[in-house]
Amino acid sequence: MVLLAFLLGTIFASFINLYVLRFLRGESIIFPRSHCDNCNHTLNWYELIPIVSYLALKGKCKCCKQKIGITSLIAELFLGFAFSLVYMIYGYSINTLIGFLLASTLLAISISDFKEMIILDSTLITSTLLSYILIYLEFGLRGIYKSFLYGVFGFVLFFLVKLIGDKVYKRESLGGGDVKLAFLMGSILPYNLFLIAIIIGSLVALPYALIMSLYKKKELPFGPFLALGLFIVFLFKNGIANFVNTILIIEKIFL
Repeated sequence: MVLLAFLLGTIFASFINLYVLRFLRGESIIFPRSHCDNCNHTLNWYELIPIVSYLALKGKCKCCKQKIGITSLIAELFLGFAFSLVYMIYGYSINTLIGFLLASTLLAISISDFKEMIILDSTLITSTLLSYILIYLEFGLRGIYKSFLYGVFGFVLFFLVKLIGDKVYKRESLGGGDVKLAFLMGSILPYNLFLIAIIIGSLVALPYALIMSLYKKKELPFGPFLALGLFIVFLFKNGIANFVNTILIIEKIFL
């Protein structure tokens, strides 16, 4: 079943990569059929097998021999391993479906934000609606109510941070997509784990920001790192919650 999860991840990654890149170019995700961007050669079914086709073709178009971007291969490998990890942790459960959704969202956000410094509204709207459907199936209307309140908390917190940051730095400190992403993060995680996800995302983003600062780049994508923090905390939320509770108990005993 882990192998099946991996294969499912690669298939989803292939579609997500196509969807994001075409959306950014203002193209339909249905027509025309998948083709080489250089010579417009329509790809046959055996040229569309995730990972396998890229390796078999040695990363080049069958007709014009133009190099194919490695983004698709990286995306397929990442989501394949991400789906496998989610299944290994949660098995057959609603949490597995939520984990698949978050991994897919992370991939879509990473492609669009790193490429064009934008988080597509369609990605966030679709992910949020699907997450609420899954939350309802697991926890009912009460779960929806709590998730919505936590989502509002995340949105308001980031909106306030953006307002203050914009005023202090005299430029955009957080993108609107990051603020909207905070609603999804809050909807999935309770406020204490939501804050931990932000911390993890910020820590992971720090080395990247330092490296990019050497190239004098002032605007950096933050969305992928926030989504990564969300995904990591969701995967290990039980262990993280137990650790936090243990710290609080020790604090009460000694302070």
